[in-house]
Amino acid sequence: MDNLFLNTQTLFQNLQRSPQRCATTTPLSLSLSLSTMKASNIPHHRPHFLHGGAAATFTLLPKPHLRPPAAAAFFPIRMSLRDDAPSLAVVGVTGAVGQEFLSVLSDRSFPYRSIKMLASKRSAGKHLTFEGNDYVVEELTPESFNGVDIALFSAGGSISKKFGPIAVDCGSIVVDNSSAFRMDENVPLVIPEVNPEAMAHIKLGNGKGALIANPNCSTIICLMAATPLHRHAKVLRMVVSTYQAASGAGAAAMEELEQQTREYAFNLFSHNAPILSNGYNEEEMKLVKETRKIWNDMNVKVTATCIRVPVMRAHAESVNLQFENPLDEGLSYHNKGKAHCALTSLELHCVGSQKFYMSIFTVVTFYSDQITREVSLQKREMFLWYSMQDAKLAPLDTARDILKNAPGVVVIDDRAANRFPTPLEVSNKDDVAVGRIRRDVSQDVNYGVDIFVCGDQIRKGAALNAVQIAEMLL
Repeated sequence: MDNLFLNTQTLFQNLQRSPQRCATTTPLSLSLSLSTMKASNIPHHRPHFLHGGAAATFTLLPKPHLRPPAAAAFFPIRMSLRDDAPSLAVVGVTGAVGQEFLSVLSDRSFPYRSIKMLASKRSAGKHLTFEGNDYVVEELTPESFNGVDIALFSAGGSISKKFGPIAVDCGSIVVDNSSAFRMDENVPLVIPEVNPEAMAHIKLGNGKGALIANPNCSTIICLMAATPLHRHAKVLRMVVSTYQAASGAGAAAMEELEQQTREYAFNLFSHNAPILSNGYNEEEMKLVKETRKIWNDMNVKVTATCIRVPVMRAHAESVNLQFENPLDEGLSYHNKGKAHCALTSLELHCVGSQKFYMSIFTVVTFYSDQITREVSLQKREMFLWYSMQDAKLAPLDTARDILKNAPGVVVIDDRAANRFPTPLEVSNKDDVAVGRIRRDVSQDVNYGVDIFVCGDQIRKGAALNAVQIAEMLL
Protein backbone atom coordinates (compact mmCIF):
# COMPACT_ATOMS: atom_id res chain seq x y z
CA MET A 1 0.00 0.00 0.00
CA ASP A 2 2.96 2.31 -0.40
CA ASN A 3 1.66 3.68 -3.68
CA LEU A 4 -2.06 3.36 -4.23
CA PHE A 5 -4.15 5.23 -6.72
CA LEU A 6 -7.77 4.85 -5.77
CA ASN A 7 -10.85 6.80 -6.49
CA THR A 8 -12.41 8.34 -3.43
CA GLN A 9 -15.39 6.03 -3.20
CA THR A 10 -13.25 2.90 -3.40
CA LEU A 11 -10.92 4.24 -0.71
CA PHE A 12 -13.66 4.74 1.83
CA GLN A 13 -15.36 1.47 0.94
CA ASN A 14 -12.08 -0.25 1.75
CA LEU A 15 -11.77 1.67 5.00
CA GLN A 16 -15.26 0.66 6.10
CA ARG A 17 -14.58 -3.02 5.36
CA SER A 18 -11.14 -3.13 6.94
CA PRO A 19 -10.17 0.07 8.75
CA GLN A 20 -7.26 -1.57 10.51
CA ARG A 21 -5.46 -2.01 7.18
CA CYS A 22 -5.15 1.74 6.81
CA ALA A 23 -5.15 2.96 10.38
CA THR A 24 -2.15 3.29 12.62
CA THR A 25 -2.20 0.88 15.55
CA THR A 26 -2.16 2.77 18.83
CA PRO A 27 -1.21 1.58 22.31
CA LEU A 28 -4.95 1.32 23.00
CA SER A 29 -5.53 -0.92 19.94
CA LEU A 30 -8.38 1.24 18.71
CA SER A 31 -9.90 0.75 15.26
CA LEU A 32 -11.87 3.20 13.15
CA SER A 33 -15.37 2.56 11.89
CA LEU A 34 -16.59 5.39 9.71
CA SER A 35 -20.20 4.25 9.68
CA THR A 36 -20.63 3.78 13.44
CA MET A 37 -18.25 6.28 15.05
CA LYS A 38 -19.98 8.60 17.50
CA ALA A 39 -18.55 11.88 18.68
CA SER A 40 -19.40 10.88 22.24
CA ASN A 41 -16.92 8.00 21.96
CA ILE A 42 -14.08 10.39 21.29
CA PRO A 43 -12.37 12.18 24.20
CA HIS A 44 -13.41 15.81 24.25
CA HIS A 45 -9.82 16.96 24.47
CA ARG A 46 -9.28 15.74 20.90
CA PRO A 47 -9.74 19.16 19.31
CA HIS A 48 -10.26 17.83 15.77
CA PHE A 49 -13.71 16.40 16.53
CA LEU A 50 -16.96 18.25 17.01
CA HIS A 51 -18.97 17.29 20.08
CA GLY A 52 -22.39 15.75 19.99
CA GLY A 53 -22.50 14.89 16.29
CA ALA A 54 -22.96 11.45 14.78
CA ALA A 55 -19.73 11.25 12.85
CA ALA A 56 -16.14 12.33 12.69
CA THR A 57 -15.33 15.74 11.26
CA PHE A 58 -12.19 17.31 9.86
CA THR A 59 -10.15 20.47 9.78
CA LEU A 60 -7.74 22.07 7.35
CA LEU A 61 -4.18 21.18 8.26
CA PRO A 62 -0.79 22.49 7.19
CA LYS A 63 1.63 20.25 5.32
CA PRO A 64 2.60 17.09 7.21
CA HIS A 65 6.02 18.39 8.12
CA LEU A 66 4.42 21.45 9.71
CA ARG A 67 2.02 19.38 11.80
CA PRO A 68 3.56 18.76 15.22
CA PRO A 69 3.83 15.09 16.17
CA ALA A 70 2.28 15.77 19.57
CA ALA A 71 -1.06 16.54 17.91
CA ALA A 72 -1.71 12.82 17.40
CA ALA A 73 -0.80 11.84 20.95
CA PHE A 74 -4.08 12.43 22.78
CA PHE A 75 -5.63 9.24 24.11
CA PRO A 76 -8.65 8.64 26.36
CA ILE A 77 -7.61 9.04 29.97
CA ARG A 78 -9.59 8.69 33.16
CA MET A 79 -9.16 10.57 36.39
CA SER A 80 -7.76 8.27 39.08
CA LEU A 81 -5.02 7.95 41.65
CA ARG A 82 -2.58 5.94 39.58
CA ASP A 83 0.98 5.00 40.37
CA ASP A 84 2.05 5.58 36.77
CA ALA A 85 0.50 9.08 36.55
CA PRO A 86 2.30 12.37 37.23
CA SER A 87 2.21 14.16 40.57
CA LEU A 88 0.59 17.61 40.43
CA ALA A 89 0.72 20.87 42.33
CA VAL A 90 -1.71 23.77 41.94
CA VAL A 91 -0.20 27.09 43.04
CA GLY A 92 -2.78 29.73 43.91
CA VAL A 93 -5.45 27.09 44.37
CA THR A 94 -7.81 29.35 46.36
CA GLY A 95 -8.00 31.98 43.61
CA ALA A 96 -10.48 32.14 40.73
CA VAL A 97 -8.15 30.50 38.19
CA GLY A 98 -6.83 28.04 40.79
CA GLN A 99 -10.36 26.84 41.47
CA GLU A 100 -10.95 26.61 37.73
CA PHE A 101 -7.79 24.48 37.43
CA LEU A 102 -9.43 21.91 39.69
CA SER A 103 -12.68 22.05 37.75
CA VAL A 104 -10.93 21.53 34.41
CA LEU A 105 -8.71 18.73 35.73
CA SER A 106 -11.81 16.90 36.89
CA ASP A 107 -13.85 17.65 33.76
CA ARG A 108 -11.10 16.33 31.51
CA SER A 109 -10.31 13.24 33.63
CA PHE A 110 -6.67 14.21 34.03
CA PRO A 111 -4.62 11.36 35.58
CA TYR A 112 -2.60 12.06 38.71
CA ARG A 113 -0.59 10.18 41.30
CA SER A 114 -0.91 12.90 43.93
CA ILE A 115 -1.90 16.54 44.03
CA LYS A 116 -0.75 19.38 46.29
CA MET A 117 -2.98 22.37 47.01
CA LEU A 118 -0.66 25.37 47.47
CA ALA A 119 -1.44 28.98 48.35
CA SER A 120 -0.25 31.86 50.51
CA LYS A 121 0.29 31.65 54.25
CA ARG A 122 -3.02 33.43 54.73
CA SER A 123 -4.92 30.65 52.94
CA ALA A 124 -2.94 27.76 54.41
CA GLY A 125 -5.03 25.40 56.52
CA LYS A 126 -8.22 25.80 54.50
CA HIS A 127 -9.96 22.59 53.47
CA LEU A 128 -10.87 21.72 49.88
CA THR A 129 -12.77 18.79 48.44
CA PHE A 130 -11.57 17.52 45.08
CA GLU A 131 -12.72 14.37 43.30
CA GLY A 132 -14.37 13.18 46.51
CA ASN A 133 -11.23 13.57 48.62
CA ASP A 134 -10.49 16.19 51.28
CA TYR A 135 -7.30 18.25 51.02
CA VAL A 136 -5.70 20.82 53.29
CA VAL A 137 -4.24 23.88 51.56
CA GLU A 138 -0.50 24.07 52.21
CA GLU A 139 1.62 27.19 52.44
CA LEU A 140 3.79 27.67 49.37
CA THR A 141 7.47 27.21 50.25
CA PRO A 142 10.62 26.27 48.30
CA GLU A 143 10.20 22.70 49.54
CA SER A 144 6.68 22.42 48.11
CA PHE A 145 7.91 21.11 44.75
CA ASN A 146 9.88 18.11 45.92
CA GLY A 147 8.50 15.15 43.99
CA VAL A 148 6.16 17.28 41.85
CA ASP A 149 6.09 16.47 38.12
CA ILE A 150 3.73 19.21 36.85
CA ALA A 151 3.02 22.49 38.64
CA LEU A 152 0.17 24.73 37.52
CA PHE A 153 0.82 28.33 38.59
CA SER A 154 -1.76 31.10 38.90
CA ALA A 155 -0.72 33.26 41.82
CA GLY A 156 0.56 36.39 40.10
CA GLY A 157 3.80 37.38 38.41
CA SER A 158 5.83 38.01 41.56
CA ILE A 159 5.09 34.53 42.94
CA SER A 160 5.90 32.96 39.57
CA LYS A 161 9.21 34.81 39.32
CA LYS A 162 10.19 33.69 42.81
CA PHE A 163 8.96 30.10 42.87
CA GLY A 164 8.89 29.13 39.18
CA PRO A 165 12.68 28.69 38.88
CA ILE A 166 12.72 26.87 42.23
CA ALA A 167 10.15 24.39 40.93
CA VAL A 168 12.17 23.89 37.74
CA ASP A 169 15.30 23.20 39.78
CA CYS A 170 13.32 20.52 41.63
CA GLY A 171 12.55 18.83 38.29
CA SER A 172 8.99 20.13 37.90
CA ILE A 173 7.50 21.26 34.60
CA VAL A 174 5.83 24.58 35.36
CA VAL A 175 2.83 25.82 33.37
CA ASP A 176 2.61 29.47 34.38
CA ASN A 177 -0.50 31.58 33.91
CA SER A 178 1.17 34.91 34.74
CA SER A 179 3.01 37.29 32.41
CA ALA A 180 6.33 36.70 34.19
CA PHE A 181 7.98 34.53 31.51
CA ARG A 182 5.84 35.04 28.41
CA MET A 183 8.36 37.10 26.49
CA ASP A 184 11.40 35.15 27.67
CA GLU A 185 12.93 33.76 24.47
CA ASN A 186 13.82 30.53 26.28
CA VAL A 187 10.26 29.90 27.48
CA PRO A 188 7.66 28.60 25.00
CA LEU A 189 4.39 30.54 24.86
CA VAL A 190 1.78 27.97 23.89
CA ILE A 191 -1.80 27.63 22.71
CA PRO A 192 -2.16 23.88 22.05
CA GLU A 193 -4.45 24.33 19.03
CA VAL A 194 -2.13 26.98 17.56
CA ASN A 195 1.56 26.23 18.20
CA PRO A 196 2.07 22.96 20.12
CA GLU A 197 5.39 22.47 18.33
CA ALA A 198 6.85 25.24 20.51
CA MET A 199 6.97 22.85 23.49
CA ALA A 200 7.85 19.66 21.60
CA HIS A 201 11.32 19.59 23.20
CA ILE A 202 9.91 19.41 26.75
CA LYS A 203 9.39 15.87 28.00
CA LEU A 204 7.82 14.52 31.16
CA GLY A 205 9.60 11.86 33.17
CA ASN A 206 13.24 12.63 32.43
CA GLY A 207 13.78 14.54 35.67
CA LYS A 208 14.42 17.82 33.87
CA GLY A 209 12.30 20.79 34.89
CA ALA A 210 11.04 23.39 32.42
CA LEU A 211 8.88 26.49 32.14
CA ILE A 212 5.94 26.84 29.75
CA ALA A 213 4.02 30.12 29.64
CA ASN A 214 0.27 30.45 29.22
CA PRO A 215 -0.57 33.44 26.98
CA ASN A 216 -2.77 36.31 28.11
CA CYS A 217 -6.49 35.57 28.01
CA SER A 218 -7.28 38.14 25.31
CA THR A 219 -4.47 36.78 23.13
CA ILE A 220 -5.70 33.19 23.44
CA ILE A 221 -9.29 34.08 22.58
CA CYS A 222 -8.22 36.21 19.61
CA LEU A 223 -5.74 33.73 18.12
CA MET A 224 -8.06 30.75 18.46
CA ALA A 225 -10.16 32.41 15.75
CA ALA A 226 -7.49 34.30 13.80
CA THR A 227 -4.96 31.47 13.42
CA PRO A 228 -7.03 29.20 11.13
CA LEU A 229 -7.47 32.14 8.75
CA HIS A 230 -3.80 33.08 9.13
CA ARG A 231 -2.80 29.57 8.08
CA HIS A 232 -5.04 29.88 5.05
CA ALA A 233 -4.10 33.29 3.67
CA LYS A 234 -1.37 34.73 5.98
CA VAL A 235 -2.31 37.71 8.11
CA LEU A 236 -0.33 40.88 7.42
CA ARG A 237 -2.19 43.16 9.83
CA MET A 238 -4.62 42.58 12.69
CA VAL A 239 -6.69 45.24 14.47
CA VAL A 240 -8.32 44.12 17.72
CA SER A 241 -10.79 45.86 20.03
CA THR A 242 -11.50 43.94 23.23
CA TYR A 243 -14.49 44.17 25.56
CA GLN A 244 -13.22 42.48 28.71
CA ALA A 245 -15.26 41.21 31.63
CA ALA A 246 -14.86 42.38 35.21
CA SER A 247 -13.69 38.96 36.34
CA GLY A 248 -10.51 39.49 34.35
CA ALA A 249 -9.57 42.16 36.88
CA GLY A 250 -9.98 39.76 39.79
CA ALA A 251 -12.44 39.08 42.57
CA ALA A 252 -12.47 42.70 43.76
CA ALA A 253 -13.69 43.96 40.39
CA MET A 254 -16.41 41.31 40.29
CA GLU A 255 -17.57 42.34 43.75
CA GLU A 256 -17.57 45.97 42.68
CA LEU A 257 -19.74 45.14 39.67
CA GLU A 258 -22.20 43.21 41.84
CA GLN A 259 -22.52 45.97 44.45
CA GLN A 260 -22.55 49.07 42.27
CA THR A 261 -25.35 50.10 39.97
CA ARG A 262 -23.99 53.34 38.53
CA GLU A 263 -20.24 53.84 38.12
CA TYR A 264 -19.39 50.39 36.79
CA ALA A 265 -22.64 48.72 35.82
CA PHE A 266 -23.67 51.46 33.38
CA ASN A 267 -20.30 52.52 32.06
CA LEU A 268 -17.25 51.48 30.08
CA PHE A 269 -13.62 51.98 31.05
CA SER A 270 -10.27 51.81 29.37
CA HIS A 271 -8.53 48.66 30.61
CA ASN A 272 -7.09 49.14 34.09
CA ALA A 273 -3.56 48.11 33.03
CA PRO A 274 -0.84 50.78 33.34
CA ILE A 275 -0.43 53.18 30.41
CA LEU A 276 2.96 53.02 28.71
CA SER A 277 5.01 55.81 27.15
CA ASN A 278 3.71 54.97 23.65
CA GLY A 279 0.11 55.55 24.76
CA TYR A 280 -0.83 51.87 24.74
CA ASN A 281 -1.60 50.08 27.98
CA GLU A 282 0.11 46.87 29.07
CA GLU A 283 -2.87 44.70 28.11
CA GLU A 284 -2.79 46.02 24.55
CA MET A 285 0.95 45.50 24.17
CA LYS A 286 0.62 41.94 25.50
CA LEU A 287 -1.66 41.15 22.58
CA VAL A 288 0.80 42.73 20.13
CA LYS A 289 3.94 41.01 21.42
CA GLU A 290 2.40 37.64 22.25
CA THR A 291 0.81 37.31 18.81
CA ARG A 292 4.18 37.79 17.13
CA LYS A 293 5.84 35.23 19.37
CA ILE A 294 3.11 32.60 19.06
CA TRP A 295 2.89 32.97 15.28
CA ASN A 296 6.70 33.17 15.07
CA ASP A 297 6.31 36.24 12.87
CA MET A 298 7.97 39.44 14.03
CA ASN A 299 6.69 41.28 10.93
CA VAL A 300 2.95 40.83 11.47
CA LYS A 301 1.35 44.17 12.32
CA VAL A 302 -0.93 44.12 15.35
CA THR A 303 -2.71 46.95 17.13
CA ALA A 304 -5.25 46.74 19.94
CA THR A 305 -7.60 48.77 22.12
CA CYS A 306 -8.70 47.09 25.37
CA ILE A 307 -11.85 48.13 27.25
CA ARG A 308 -13.46 46.94 30.49
CA VAL A 309 -17.19 46.35 30.22
CA PRO A 310 -19.86 45.62 32.87
CA VAL A 311 -19.97 41.90 32.15
CA MET A 312 -19.30 39.40 34.90
CA ARG A 313 -17.53 36.72 32.86
CA ALA A 314 -16.20 36.10 29.31
CA HIS A 315 -14.45 38.50 26.96
CA ALA A 316 -15.58 39.73 23.54
CA GLU A 317 -13.27 40.93 20.77
CA SER A 318 -13.77 42.61 17.42
CA VAL A 319 -11.02 41.48 15.05
CA ASN A 320 -10.13 42.89 11.63
CA LEU A 321 -7.70 40.89 9.50
CA GLN A 322 -5.77 41.93 6.40
CA PHE A 323 -4.26 39.09 4.37
CA GLU A 324 -1.23 38.73 2.14
CA ASN A 325 -3.10 36.33 -0.15
CA PRO A 326 -6.74 36.50 -1.29
CA LEU A 327 -8.85 34.42 1.05
CA ASP A 328 -10.30 32.40 -1.84
CA GLU A 329 -6.96 31.69 -3.55
CA GLY A 330 -6.22 27.99 -3.08
CA LEU A 331 -6.71 26.19 0.20
CA SER A 332 -3.72 27.32 2.21
CA TYR A 333 -0.66 29.48 1.80
CA HIS A 334 1.17 26.68 3.64
CA ASN A 335 -0.05 24.03 1.22
CA LYS A 336 0.18 26.11 -1.96
CA GLY A 337 -3.08 24.85 -3.37
CA LYS A 338 -3.14 21.34 -1.90
CA ALA A 339 -5.53 19.93 0.63
CA HIS A 340 -4.72 16.89 2.70
CA CYS A 341 -6.44 14.08 4.50
CA ALA A 342 -4.77 12.46 7.49
CA LEU A 343 -6.12 9.22 8.92
CA THR A 344 -5.13 7.46 12.09
CA SER A 345 -7.08 5.11 14.30
CA LEU A 346 -8.03 8.09 16.46
CA GLU A 347 -8.78 10.80 13.94
CA LEU A 348 -9.98 11.54 10.45
CA HIS A 349 -9.41 14.80 8.61
CA CYS A 350 -10.50 15.29 5.06
CA VAL A 351 -11.26 17.88 2.43
CA GLY A 352 -13.10 16.65 -0.61
CA SER A 353 -16.10 16.63 -2.89
CA GLN A 354 -19.51 16.87 -1.28
CA LYS A 355 -21.07 14.22 -3.51
CA PHE A 356 -18.74 11.55 -2.10
CA TYR A 357 -18.63 12.41 1.60
CA MET A 358 -21.76 14.17 2.70
CA SER A 359 -23.17 11.01 4.28
CA ILE A 360 -20.03 10.44 6.34
CA PHE A 361 -19.03 13.83 7.70
CA THR A 362 -19.30 17.56 7.17
CA VAL A 363 -17.22 18.85 4.29
CA VAL A 364 -15.81 22.01 2.84
CA THR A 365 -17.45 22.14 -0.58
CA PHE A 366 -15.38 23.31 -3.51
CA TYR A 367 -15.83 23.05 -7.23
CA SER A 368 -13.15 21.80 -9.59
CA ASP A 369 -13.10 19.82 -12.81
CA GLN A 370 -9.59 18.55 -12.25
CA ILE A 371 -8.86 16.60 -9.07
CA THR A 372 -6.06 14.06 -8.87
CA ARG A 373 -5.75 11.64 -6.00
CA GLU A 374 -2.65 10.07 -4.58
CA VAL A 375 -2.60 7.86 -1.52
CA SER A 376 0.60 6.99 0.30
CA LEU A 377 0.86 5.05 3.54
CA GLN A 378 3.32 6.37 6.07
CA LYS A 379 4.34 5.07 9.47
CA ARG A 380 2.01 7.29 11.50
CA GLU A 381 -0.61 8.54 9.07
CA MET A 382 -2.07 8.15 5.64
CA PHE A 383 -2.21 11.27 3.54
CA LEU A 384 -4.69 11.74 0.76
CA TRP A 385 -3.61 14.56 -1.47
CA TYR A 386 -5.81 16.49 -3.82
CA SER A 387 -4.07 18.67 -6.39
CA MET A 388 -6.55 21.47 -6.83
CA GLN A 389 -6.91 23.43 -10.04
CA ASP A 390 -9.48 26.13 -10.72
CA ALA A 391 -11.01 25.76 -7.24
CA LYS A 392 -13.70 28.38 -6.69
CA LEU A 393 -15.09 29.27 -3.25
CA ALA A 394 -17.01 32.31 -2.16
CA PRO A 395 -14.75 34.29 0.21
CA LEU A 396 -17.22 34.37 3.10
CA ASP A 397 -17.99 30.68 2.69
CA THR A 398 -14.26 30.06 2.78
CA ALA A 399 -13.79 31.97 6.06
CA ARG A 400 -16.89 30.45 7.61
CA ASP A 401 -15.98 26.90 6.61
CA ILE A 402 -12.42 27.29 7.87
CA LEU A 403 -13.68 28.54 11.23
CA LYS A 404 -16.39 25.88 11.48
CA ASN A 405 -13.74 23.20 11.26
CA ALA A 406 -11.13 24.85 13.46
CA PRO A 407 -10.37 23.03 16.73
CA GLY A 408 -11.89 24.65 19.79
CA VAL A 409 -14.00 27.07 17.74
CA VAL A 410 -17.77 27.19 17.27
CA VAL A 411 -19.42 29.45 14.69
CA ILE A 412 -22.55 31.40 15.71
CA ASP A 413 -23.36 33.48 12.65
CA ASP A 414 -27.09 33.59 11.90
CA ARG A 415 -27.73 36.78 9.96
CA ALA A 416 -31.40 36.07 9.37
CA ALA A 417 -32.09 35.82 13.10
CA ASN A 418 -29.46 38.45 14.01
CA ARG A 419 -27.86 35.87 16.32
CA PHE A 420 -24.17 36.15 17.01
CA PRO A 421 -21.80 35.31 19.91
CA THR A 422 -22.36 36.90 23.32
CA PRO A 423 -20.30 36.69 26.52
CA LEU A 424 -23.22 35.11 28.35
CA GLU A 425 -23.44 32.35 25.76
CA VAL A 426 -19.80 31.30 26.18
CA SER A 427 -19.53 31.68 29.96
CA ASN A 428 -18.25 28.46 31.55
CA LYS A 429 -17.77 26.96 28.07
CA ASP A 430 -14.55 25.62 26.56
CA ASP A 431 -15.01 26.66 22.93
CA VAL A 432 -14.37 30.12 21.53
CA ALA A 433 -17.38 31.43 19.57
CA VAL A 434 -17.02 33.36 16.31
CA GLY A 435 -19.60 35.34 14.37
CA ARG A 436 -20.23 38.52 12.35
CA ILE A 437 -18.05 36.96 9.64
CA ARG A 438 -17.95 39.42 6.76
CA ARG A 439 -15.67 40.79 4.09
CA ASP A 440 -13.91 44.04 5.00
CA VAL A 441 -15.32 46.47 2.42
CA SER A 442 -12.46 48.93 3.05
CA GLN A 443 -9.93 46.49 1.57
CA ASP A 444 -9.44 44.98 -1.86
CA VAL A 445 -11.79 42.11 -2.57
CA ASN A 446 -10.97 38.96 -0.56
CA TYR A 447 -7.98 40.52 1.22
CA GLY A 448 -9.75 41.37 4.47
CA VAL A 449 -12.30 39.95 6.92
CA ASP A 450 -14.04 41.18 10.07
CA ILE A 451 -15.04 38.75 12.82
CA PHE A 452 -16.47 38.99 16.34
CA VAL A 453 -15.11 36.58 18.95
CA CYS A 454 -16.26 35.63 22.46
CA GLY A 455 -14.53 33.34 24.93
CA ASP A 456 -14.47 32.52 28.63
CA GLN A 457 -11.26 34.11 29.85
CA ILE A 458 -11.13 31.90 32.97
CA ARG A 459 -11.65 28.64 31.04
CA LYS A 460 -9.94 28.75 27.64
CA GLY A 461 -8.28 32.06 28.46
CA ALA A 462 -6.50 30.59 31.49
CA ALA A 463 -7.19 27.25 33.22
CA LEU A 464 -8.27 25.14 30.26
CA ASN A 465 -5.34 26.24 28.11
CA ALA A 466 -2.91 25.41 30.92
CA VAL A 467 -4.40 21.95 31.47
CA GLN A 468 -4.31 21.28 27.72
CA ILE A 469 -0.60 22.11 27.84
CA ALA A 470 -0.21 19.62 30.69
CA GLU A 471 -2.11 17.01 28.66
CA MET A 472 0.42 17.34 25.88
CA LEU A 473 3.12 16.25 28.32
CA LEU A 474 1.42 12.92 29.06
